Amino acid sequence: MSLAALIPFLSALLAASAANLDAANLTSETVAYRAVPREYQLDGVIEAINQATISAQTQGQVKEILFDVDDFVEAGSIIARIKDTEHRARVAQAAAELDSATATLNHAREEFERIKGLFNKQAASESAMDKAIADVKNAQARVEVAAAALEQANEQLAYTQVRAPYAGLVTQRHVQVGEMASPGQPLMTGISLKQLRVAVDVPQNLIPAIRAGQGVRILLPDNQVVAATGMTVFPFADQGSNTFKVRLNLPANLANLYPGMFVKAGFLTGEKRELAIPKSAVVQRSEVTGTYVIKEGKVSFRLIRVGRDLGDSLVVLSGLTEGEQVALDPISAGATLKAQAQGGGERKDG
Repeated sequence: MSLAALIPFLSALLAASAANLDAANLTSETVAYRAVPREYQLDGVIEAINQATISAQTQGQVKEILFDVDDFVEAGSIIARIKDTEHRARVAQAAAELDSATATLNHAREEFERIKGLFNKQAASESAMDKAIADVKNAQARVEVAAAALEQANEQLAYTQVRAPYAGLVTQRHVQVGEMASPGQPLMTGISLKQLRVAVDVPQNLIPAIRAGQGVRILLPDNQVVAATGMTVFPFADQGSNTFKVRLNLPANLANLYPGMFVKAGFLTGEKRELAIPKSAVVQRSEVTGTYVIKEGKVSFRLIRVGRDLGDSLVVLSGLTEGEQVALDPISAGATLKAQAQGGGERKDG
């Protein structure tokens, strides 16, 4: 063999040796089964915990509506005003009656003190004394009645300014300006986005395990996983579907979540053994998922199908078997695979 023909052969041999050395030095982990929670996933719908329809508490013409559908309202803000001319007149009348009753009471007390002085000097009869006492009691009762009437009139006046019980979004408006409102008539419907929950219909065979309290997690649309802060299992089943309604409270102030959205609720019902590998060993290439497998000093790229997220690892549904070695540094493994290809052709493994 000539020197010119020997040089490429030696170069390939050296490259292959270097590739084998790099493969041996790659950080790897053995694919193994591990005990993972058995999870039963069901579809759930997000709903607001605080959702209410505000109704009128007094009668009058709707004078002003300050918010509309999709508007955000702060807690305590005025959302509508009812014409208050008649209510103010009633307040003024009740205040005048209270002043009159108070004046009558003061006069009755003065008269009582005068009669009492005469009675002590035996200059007034017992009947006059009894009448003076009765007049004071009657005047006191009139004051109490007038004060209650004034309080009621002020309350009815306050009802002409309809306020939001909590901060949230307006979802529906039921009246227009100029309409007559009466007590109990719906004015506006709203929801609060600060406290949300998930409603799930659960098959009856899962209810015993769910009641045992093994845990539940919620998979949000942005792939975020959160734990439910509270759970309520309805004590009766739906007669049509024979499913139980379960409510799962979400942590407060989660972003980009709105009532009506679909999420996944994962109920933990025990444990099972599943094949899993670290997340760092998984490679995403567009729509392809794979990992670098180290076998007999060689590196190969293996297509795999992964399942649910276990936190620090992923469940492997297919593509790997127990005992195989996967590289934890895909970048170094990819460089090693390229060196192998340059040194003698890429090795293909299952």
